[in-house]
Parts: sequence; structure tokens; C-alpha cells
Amino acid sequence: MEPVRYEFPSHPRHGLRWGAAVLAAVLAAGACATDSSTDTAVTSAATTTVTAATTTTSEAVTTTVTTVPEDVITACQISDFGDVDDAAVNEATWAGMEQAADEFGVGIDFLSSNDTANYPRHLATFIEQGCDLIVTTGALLANDTASAARANPDQLFAIVDYPVGAFDPWGDPPVENVRGLTFQVDEAAFLAGYLAAGMSTTHVIGTFGGLNIPPVTIFMEGFRKGALHYDGIHGTVTTVEGWNGTDGLFTADFSSQDKAYEFTRDLLDEGADIILPVADRAGEGACRAAVEAGGVAVIGTHWDWYFSAPDCGPVLLTSILKRFDVAVYKTIQNLVVINALGSQYLGTLKNDGVGLAPFHEFADAVPAELAAEVEALREDIISGAVRLNPGA
Repeated sequence: MEPVRYEFPSHPRHGLRWGAAVLAAVLAAGACATDSSTDTAVTSAATTTVTAATTTTSEAVTTTVTTVPEDVITACQISDFGDVDDAAVNEATWAGMEQAADEFGVGIDFLSSNDTANYPRHLATFIEQGCDLIVTTGALLANDTASAARANPDQLFAIVDYPVGAFDPWGDPPVENVRGLTFQVDEAAFLAGYLAAGMSTTHVIGTFGGLNIPPVTIFMEGFRKGALHYDGIHGTVTTVEGWNGTDGLFTADFSSQDKAYEFTRDLLDEGADIILPVADRAGEGACRAAVEAGGVAVIGTHWDWYFSAPDCGPVLLTSILKRFDVAVYKTIQNLVVINALGSQYLGTLKNDGVGLAPFHEFADAVPAELAAEVEALREDIISGAVRLNPGA
């Protein structure tokens, strides 16, 4: 199938945000379901509880004190930075908490952090409060989570997007009361690379990262391999600028959108018309360059940029998702069903732990045949018919 030239859609954006439906890895022309939350959770601004709650503020930190029956399991979330409505990792994690509250009747609670000094204080608050499971979001919380786990061996923890094993800060042997929630995101990136190769009209796609480190390059390598897979099936030749399998373009920065803008401009000068920036929120600077250039699309990472970066909407083809909601929900499910954390978690296409976001404004631009191929490829990766690392 020859690539089809697309035109940017102009229809209005819908208003759905994160939730189980929004996070669904829908591949069929932007299909999207609605939220199925019920009244088991009461949401008010950035604090959600399953019972009456009193909210107090100290040092600009939101603290929610929740009273639940003694026989009700409680799961409590701490952010590294930001609040529960950040349209990113915190909100996605909270969606899994809300789903667990809805389906299992667990109590849920949330503390937002505005400084690293809040971390040990928030952990102590939730331990004293008697939370059965404390969920911490992100690498910045790893050291404090490990310290709290060692000091409180009967307290259960889960840490989002960070591995737990026989290495710092977990110790050797590692603590046994923390579940790491990690993601085989190269599987979803492989789908994105295939999609990008099929959508490109210049047969040049580009990527760049913040640093040449595994959490970044796993996206870039999956993307490159997916494009090569498309070429192998269709007999095309797609050039992937910015990553050759071992080295590539890196901004050495995860905060400057101006750097991302400049790197995107360089890739556009090389002929790329679809860009994958892997530089956290800094990568959103790629969208500005794409909007200015016209005829260029961007692929987001980690969460759905359609909601976290609204300015990207008109140029956002899709996003490569880490399904934080699924990982947290399944961890709470383990606690409810088997009264244990379960083994270390690895999100894959098979267990819905990773995927692609809907095509949103590109729903009509992605050819139905290409969308069907991406879905079939997803099934082939799940079944093992297609292996990302055949020699491994």
C-alpha cells in the first residue's frame, strides 16, 4: 500500500480527558469509549475520596484526610510533582485508583507534592493513616520510597515507572514490599514506527531524545524497528533520522521546549514529516515547529498528548502510551483478591500495559487499511508471530 498524503483535520476537538475510556489503546480510526465511573468516588477539584473528607492546606500542599471503615482496603497515591489533574502520569495513575474504587469498593486518597521535601512527609502521613497500599509516581520518589519500605517492612508500596530489583536504592537482596510498575514500551513504539512509515509522504521520519539512556532509547529503537518492518512488508525505503540503533540526536535536556523546537526544525530540514520527540514535556516544543511547518505530524510519548498538550492537537498523529492506570488497577486487584502485591509488573501489549492513543483529529486521515494493519501487527506481537528482538 502506497502512503496516502494526509491533510490536517479541522473539526472541533471533543472534551474527554483521562479515564479508562480515554486511555484505551484504540487503533480503529480514533474510536473512543465513554467513562464508566459511578458514584463510588466523589471528586472535588484535586481531591477524591470514597467517603466524607476534610481538606486542609499547609505550605501549598493539598492534604486529604479520609475516614473509611476498618475493613475497607485503602490505596493512597503520592505525586512526584503536580496534582491529580495534570493530564499526565498523576491523572493516569489516579484513573486506575478510581477504577479500583468503583469496582472493588476500596478507599483511595491522594497527596500532591510541590517539592522533594514533601516526599518523606507524605509517606509518613499515609503510613500513619494506615493505607494498605501506597503508590508513588516516578523516579524522583524512588529513594524515599525505598527508605520507607525498609523502615516499614509490613507496609506495601508500588512505584510507577521505576524498576525494583537488586540495585540501588532497593538493596541486595531488594526490599520485598515494593512492586515496580514498568513498561515494555518498545512494543507500542514499534506500532508507532509502522504507522509513521505508512503515513509519511516523504519516506523520511525523525526522532530525538533527551538523553542517550535506556528509558529514552527504548522508544526510539522500537520506532525505528517498526518503520523497518513496514518497509519489509511494503517494499518501501523509509529513512529514520535521529537514531541509528546505537546513537542519534539528543537535546541533553528534558525541560527546554525551545531545544525541542530547534531539533525538530533540523529534522524537518532533512525531509522528515513525522517526528517522535522523547524528551518528556520538553518534547512538546516539537509541536510548535510542526504547526509552523505545515504538513508535519508529531507522535507523543508516555501519555496522550492530546490532553496534556492541547496545542499539539492539530498535529498529533497518536501517542505511545504507558498504561499507568492499568498497572495500578491490577496491583490493587491483587491486593483485593490474593492479599499480596504480586510479582514485579511489566506492562505489555498483551496485558494492555502499553499501546497507542486514539488518532483523534487524524481519525479520518489515517487510511482504514493502514489502521487495520497496525491492529493486525499488534495481535501478531501479542501472539509472538512478530518478535521485536528475534535473536534474543
